[in-house]
Amino acid sequence: MTSIEDRILIEDTHYRYSSSIDSANVDRLSEVLHPDIWARFGNADPIQGERKLTTWIREATARCVWQHHLLNVYHADVRGDSATALVYHTSYQKFSGDDGVCLLVGRYHNELTKHEGTWKISRLVLEVMWGERRTDTAGYLESVGGRGPEVLGWPS
Repeated sequence: MTSIEDRILIEDTHYRYSSSIDSANVDRLSEVLHPDIWARFGNADPIQGERKLTTWIREATARCVWQHHLLNVYHADVRGDSATALVYHTSYQKFSGDDGVCLLVGRYHNELTKHEGTWKISRLVLEVMWGERRTDTAGYLESVGGRGPEVLGWPS
C-alpha cells in the first residue's frame, strides 16, 4: 500500500468518525476507534477505551436534534503501521429545548494505528479554540423554507 492510499484511508477514518456522530449512529464508531483509544476533548478529563468513549459521546449528544461536523485533514504522516494527523474541526450542534445553535472550532491532534489491517484512531485530542451560541434572530431559516427535508437514517 502506498502512502497516498494510506492518507486517503486515514482521511476516510476521520470523516466516518464524524458522520457516525452526526447521523446518531454512534455504534459505528467501533469501526474507526481503536479498542484502547485514549481521548481528550478540550479541558475535559481523558477517556480510555473505545466502549467508554462511545458511551461518553452517546451521553454528550443525547439531546442533539442535529449535528454537523466539518473536518479538514491538513496533515497525515504515516510511519509504517502508525500515523499522526492534524485535523481542523468546525462543528454545529442544535440541542432540544435551545433556540440557538452551538458552534465549536478546534483542531484534532490524532494518532492512528493499523489494527487488524484497518486504520483506527488510537489517540484523539481535540484542542478547543472557540465556542459560541448563535440564534437566528433575523428569521433566515424560515425565509428559505425551514429545515428539511427529512433524510432517511438521519436524526429528524
